[in-house]
Amino acid sequence: MRLFSHYVPRNTLFIALFEALLLALSVYLAVYISAGGLHGDALSIRPEAALLFAGVMLAAMLFMGLYGQASVEGWTGVFFRLVAAFALGLSMLYGLHLAVDLSDWVAGPAPISAAIALAAISAERLVFSRWRQAAVLKPRVLVLGTGSRAAQVDRLLRASTAGTMPRIVGFVPFKESDHHVPSRYVLELADGESVVDLVDRYKINELVVGVRDRRAGGMPVDDLLACKLRGVKVTELSSFFERESGQIRLESLNASWLIFGEGFRQNWLRTVMKRSFDIAASLALLVVTLPVMLLTALAILLTMGSPIFYRQVRVGQGGRHFSIYKFRSMRNDAEANGAVWARSNDDRITPVGHVIRKLRIDELPQIINVLKGEMSFVGPRPERPEFVADLEEQIPFYDARHSIKPGITGWAQVRYPYGASIRDAQEKLQYDLYYVKNHTLFLDLAIMMQTVEVVLWRKGSR
Repeated sequence: MRLFSHYVPRNTLFIALFEALLLALSVYLAVYISAGGLHGDALSIRPEAALLFAGVMLAAMLFMGLYGQASVEGWTGVFFRLVAAFALGLSMLYGLHLAVDLSDWVAGPAPISAAIALAAISAERLVFSRWRQAAVLKPRVLVLGTGSRAAQVDRLLRASTAGTMPRIVGFVPFKESDHHVPSRYVLELADGESVVDLVDRYKINELVVGVRDRRAGGMPVDDLLACKLRGVKVTELSSFFERESGQIRLESLNASWLIFGEGFRQNWLRTVMKRSFDIAASLALLVVTLPVMLLTALAILLTMGSPIFYRQVRVGQGGRHFSIYKFRSMRNDAEANGAVWARSNDDRITPVGHVIRKLRIDELPQIINVLKGEMSFVGPRPERPEFVADLEEQIPFYDARHSIKPGITGWAQVRYPYGASIRDAQEKLQYDLYYVKNHTLFLDLAIMMQTVEVVLWRKGSR
């Protein structure tokens, strides 16, 4: 389902709404239990208390990745994250209690509500772990084409561990001499048979067009139109990947799709909203992390000496260069021989640097860049000019990521591990293109919540 230009799996949305209901109901049940029945305080709970509890716990579950890729882990892993989420949620509630008096219900019902909700959601997730793989709940997809472009669909499904992927019924060859998909999935059209006949026979819900040749006679236009008029969804291959993987895949990308498709909206209202959000989010982060930043500066000064901060030239919006600020995490002679990609177990990183990189604390001084207007809070990560020159030559559409401001965190950072090669840069660009095409305030908020998960579970740092 497309929600504010961002694709959200229907199963995920349904589960989030259902769990929000369970969380709200658990508050009423906790008050009922603690009051000993339907009298007195059992009927006096305010609706806003249930909404606050549900909202805080949902946020904690988002921070723990329970509505992302972690939701497809084994049930034991999901249960561990649930326990951590409820512990975090209760801590957040009691933190709110210090700022706003919530003594009417936090001290008593909140722990009981959490215990009830944890039991209910754990049982629901156990059922979901069995239910999500049910074929009857997945849309049935037929891919038109068996060439290299269509084969990307097969590779995507093989690499995916998510239970929300559609079920690929088969691939229909169309004027292709070589098949790049497994032969058992190839559905040959018999004499006099059309794509419409296959759609009827296999009860297809969606057709994905993976044919490279789309000139006159290169595609069964009449069949596709007939399927469309019958209510069968017809999807271009690039749009299929955008929806299912959160990427714009370079291998299947046509410049015409970028030009004529939706997205890439830029206007003054969007610019003002994003700038206002950047300032508010940066100031809030500055207030929350100021003690951590002061301790980090002191640790660097005592163990490595000055300078505390590290400045490095990066490429920003429109290709303009600017100096990015970071806490110094490497030796002063780290790049005595020139710029190089960071490596796994890089011996240039100091002991303090290793810790602050793992926790992403080294990135916090970039708040200054955001307040100066050189960066956004969310956007593609800025790259160094030395690397950009090579990447633009080797990767098509690489310059498109410079059409908006770079960010402290981004869609590629929460979806892909640390990149340190041309291939990694290409993979991350596919996520960056998705963000550039679909970025909204809703997507920015989703990325910020997933960033918390990345930090808490120490994903992708180097």
